[in-house]
Amino acid sequence: MPSKVTAVVPLEDSLPQALQGLGGVGKTAVAIEYAWRYRMDYDLVCWIRADQMPLVRSSLARLATALGLEPSATGIDLTTKGVLDALRRGEPYRRWLLIFDNADQPEELLPFIPSGPGDVLITSRNNRWHSVVDTVPLDVFERAESNQFLLKRVPKGLSAADANRLADKLGDLPLALVQAGAVLFEGGMPVDEYLRLLEERVTQILERGTSPEYPTSMTAAWQISVGRLRQQSPQALELLRCCAFLGPEPIPRDVFNLGAHESRTGVGELTADPIELSTAVGMLGRFALVKIDGPHISVHRLIQALLRDELTSDEQYKYRQDAHTMLAVGTPGDPTNVRTWPRYNDLVAHVASSATDLGHCQMPAHRALAMDIVRYLYVSGDFPSCRLIAEQFLPQWIEDSGTDDPHVLDMKRHLGNALRELGLASEAYQLIAATLDSAERVLGLKNPLTLALRNAFGADLRARGEFTAARELDAETLRLHDDIFGSADPQTLRVMNNLALDHGLSSDFVSARDLHKKVLILLRDPKRSVSATEVLNSSTALARAARLCGNLHQARDLGIDARNYGLHELGPEHHLTVRAAIDLSIAMRGIPDDYDEALEIAGEVLELCTRRRGERNPDTLAAAVSVSNIRRKIGQIDQALELATATAGIYPAVYGADHPYTYGCTGNVALLYRLAGDAAEARRLNEAALAGLDARLTRDHLFTLTVAANLASDLAAIGCYGQARAIGEDSLARLSRLLGEDHPFALGFASNLVLDLQATGAHEEAEALSAKVASGFQRTTRAEYELAAAGSRIAFDFDPPPI
Repeated sequence: MPSKVTAVVPLEDSLPQALQGLGGVGKTAVAIEYAWRYRMDYDLVCWIRADQMPLVRSSLARLATALGLEPSATGIDLTTKGVLDALRRGEPYRRWLLIFDNADQPEELLPFIPSGPGDVLITSRNNRWHSVVDTVPLDVFERAESNQFLLKRVPKGLSAADANRLADKLGDLPLALVQAGAVLFEGGMPVDEYLRLLEERVTQILERGTSPEYPTSMTAAWQISVGRLRQQSPQALELLRCCAFLGPEPIPRDVFNLGAHESRTGVGELTADPIELSTAVGMLGRFALVKIDGPHISVHRLIQALLRDELTSDEQYKYRQDAHTMLAVGTPGDPTNVRTWPRYNDLVAHVASSATDLGHCQMPAHRALAMDIVRYLYVSGDFPSCRLIAEQFLPQWIEDSGTDDPHVLDMKRHLGNALRELGLASEAYQLIAATLDSAERVLGLKNPLTLALRNAFGADLRARGEFTAARELDAETLRLHDDIFGSADPQTLRVMNNLALDHGLSSDFVSARDLHKKVLILLRDPKRSVSATEVLNSSTALARAARLCGNLHQARDLGIDARNYGLHELGPEHHLTVRAAIDLSIAMRGIPDDYDEALEIAGEVLELCTRRRGERNPDTLAAAVSVSNIRRKIGQIDQALELATATAGIYPAVYGADHPYTYGCTGNVALLYRLAGDAAEARRLNEAALAGLDARLTRDHLFTLTVAANLASDLAAIGCYGQARAIGEDSLARLSRLLGEDHPFALGFASNLVLDLQATGAHEEAEALSAKVASGFQRTTRAEYELAAAGSRIAFDFDPPPI
């Protein structure tokens, strides 16, 4: 296609170019020809499928080796970032070519288009590229090109005059010419018959209201292929029609497993015979009606639309039901089992694309399919998709079955869980509270779904900062689970884990640690089949509880094990692996030798969460708090203050202005103001945070006492030693009762009080307390011991635990 190639030449200014035009004009073919013709001008050429962003990331990441980069152990996104940076710098290659094929979403792709000395070529149907990059519009072939192509495609039995007639009727559209050539060459159809059928089919298709955005000549060519298929293999056509009601994404071939007794069409009989099924798939491939890619086949959306259009409403219903039943039969079982996730990932797109039709179906198996997909999306950490699909199904289910239907209630539960994980705590609370009320009224208190909703509502109470209420609810829910399911049932263990979280959020860290340990021991029983997500969640929680009990080295070791388990079983981007990394960074922050690694881990997680989940995500906020606290620890006060201030400003939008986490983050900002030399501002912020925490949690809570201890330091910094001493004495007494006199926090409180006692003339009391503090610190934390020995005040910061 020489005339097309001349539209694109190697660029001196290295600006990206886009080949833009409607489907079927040959954009990809032109890009291939360009890459081949100018291959010697480049040191590196990479072809990237850009119709799915994960494929873009993985393709770019695979360039790491060619560029002499080491793939990042922490995830594909960091590897991709390194590749893009190397391309921008032109190291080691200045002449490179990246081709992004079928890039129809400019906004998503732009961050992955590098600047630099190389060239970027994009193919797309989307005309919005012209406002972003230099765009080369592509149109249909010139007539000479059409004739030349057809004569090459059909070398026998096609005259130049016939080629010209065909090109005229097909409008010179390259894809239509490709398909016509396939029919003529592979099917042996005479040109006159093809042209006659083409005329007949065009009227029929237009009468059926085919979308005008698709060229009729191309759709007619597809219809001719279908007509020939109907003659040669009616069973293959049955399968193709069924595929028309799935998505255009790759379909796993082993999903075709529908028994004849379950089918409303001829598909069941075909799929019951593996030999006939294989023959039918091969036939579809030969007619270019499907693309066969290993264990998957895919059907172009145009073919699907044409196939659906030619069916009556009754026929559409039958094929649609068979397609949905195939998906339901093809589900691999428990969505919490990591081993089932690849198959569920294959099915998600098909359920999502047919959600409108599938939502109308009230068959239990079809609704179970939707529930399994939503559950998979939740446990795998894809909360936006979980929310999207749940919201697609719920309106139709409610219309068909009412608000009290168990499937509706269960779908609302999953939606509420997803909303909470997305940082929409208020919306989640309202939805779960109303759904729980309905379930208790309709299903009864001891129904499994009602109990699952109670467990979800406990999380909503924690998200609202109602830690005592959550603890009371979860304690009662655990008793119900023990009675109904037994103490070792997976559902019971989930409630037990949540109750342990409640203990921790109530400053009862010993109870939290003991309960988390009990859960983890039961989960690791070799006789049990448990989800990796449950094991990781419990392992991270135990490490956190150990840290809060004052055992930093133990917490670090547990945290390393948990994070490594998450990296191996779930990958670096799973939300539970992320949380394990955040908790590990907090434990390492308490060990001087681990400061650098702590900052590296927390920084990588913050970058990942910000990029993938946004600034308002709870995990992003927790990572930001950890990074800020580590920077404070290593003396980077200005950077820590900037990040802490920004993070504290986001918390009210996520959890509310009156949430304990909001006050805790305000306390972090106050601490940094004092260290930056503004003790007056620190005092103002800490007094406000302390008043809020007193009202929400009472003074006898670690969060509250942390702010109180820092407020005492603010007062001392401005010379109010008497007030500082009074707060310090009260706080130490309370914290000693809460955590014990030898807890590192209690020793830190006492160390600060020594300074206030000295400043107010109580030297004997100060000396006695100082000796006690020194002895305790020597057994626990070296960093705080060194600060105390130097006569420096110890700072206390806040980290928000997962809820």
